[in-house]
Amino acid sequence: MSFSVKVEPSGHTFVAEADETVLDAALRQGVTLPYGCRNGACGSCLVKLIGGEVRYAEGMDQPPALTGEMAEDGMVVLCQAFAASDLVIESPEVEEVRDIQIKTLPCRIAEMHRLSHDVMMLKLKLPETERLQFLAGQYIDILLKDGRRRSFSLANPPHDDEFLELHIRHIEGGEFTTEVFDKMQVKDLLRIEGPHGQFYLREETERPIIFVAGGTGFAPIKGMIEHAIATGLNRPMHLYWGVRAKRDLYMHQWAEETAAANENLQYTPVLSAPEAEDNWHGRSGYVHECVISDYADLSGYEIYAAGPPAMVYAGRDAFQARGLELDCYYSDAFEFQEKP
Repeated sequence: MSFSVKVEPSGHTFVAEADETVLDAALRQGVTLPYGCRNGACGSCLVKLIGGEVRYAEGMDQPPALTGEMAEDGMVVLCQAFAASDLVIESPEVEEVRDIQIKTLPCRIAEMHRLSHDVMMLKLKLPETERLQFLAGQYIDILLKDGRRRSFSLANPPHDDEFLELHIRHIEGGEFTTEVFDKMQVKDLLRIEGPHGQFYLREETERPIIFVAGGTGFAPIKGMIEHAIATGLNRPMHLYWGVRAKRDLYMHQWAEETAAANENLQYTPVLSAPEAEDNWHGRSGYVHECVISDYADLSGYEIYAAGPPAMVYAGRDAFQARGLELDCYYSDAFEFQEKP
C-alpha cells in the first residue's frame, strides 16, 4: 500500500510506501527534507503534520526527540514515522548548500576494497546516532592529527547514506594515501568534516547533462548518476570517463551495466594512453576532445566535470567555444594536496 505526501509550503508531492519511513520516501524521490541522526534522537526532521495520520514502529511509543507537548501540537519525527494515510506536512526543504549543516564527526572504517591497482574504496560508518546530510557530488575532509586535512568526494548518493563511500587514489610519495594503502585497516577510527563544495547536481532545469570524469573524478559523478536515477530524473545524461589505460577504469562494469539498464544514460570510456594488452577498440585521446567531437553545439547543455585540473580547465575553454554557457559548467578540480 502507498500513500501520497504533500509538503507545504513548496507544494511538492511524493509517494510513501507503507513499509518505509516518510523521510526515506522523500529522499528516494528527490525531495530533500532536513534530517540528522536518522534514529529519532536529534529532532532535525521534526515537522508539523497538517493532515493525515502516521504510525511509528511497533514497540515505539514515540521517538526520543518528540515530547508529549510536541506530539499534542501535531509534530512528527519523519525518520521514524510511517504513513498510515495520505499526508500533508509543513517542512522546509534543503535546496542549496547553505541549507545543510556542516558537521565534524568521528567515523570508523567499515570496509576497504581495492577497486584497481591504485584506487582504494573506503566505506566509513558514522556513529549510530548520526547521519551526514549532503547533496550528490559534495565532498568531505578527513581531519589528520597534525591539523592537516585531505578532501575526498562522496561516491554514494544522498539517499544511500548508511556508509560514506570514498574512492582514494594512491599518489606516489603521498604520505596520507600511502598510509591508506599500507597501514589502514577495517575498524580504524577517523574524523571527518563536511559536507563541503559547490559541485552538486542541479535539478531545477530540463537541460540534458554531460558528465566528464577524469580518474577518480568518477566518484562524485557516480553519486550524481545514482541520485538522478533514484529520483526519476529523466533528462538525457551522457557519461564520459577519461583515464590512461583500461585498468584505470576501476568501475567500468558498473558504468556499462548502469547505462544498459537506463535508456536515458549513455556511457563513453576514453583512454589517453591505452596499453598493448588492452586491445582497445574504443575512444582514445583527451576526454574533453571526445565530447566536442560528439557535440558540435553545447548551447543547450549542462556539463559537470570532475578530475585533474588540466582536464577541468581545458574542458571549460573547449566547451565554451562550442556554445556552452559558463554558468552551466559545474566543476571540481582535484588539486592534489599530498606532500612527502
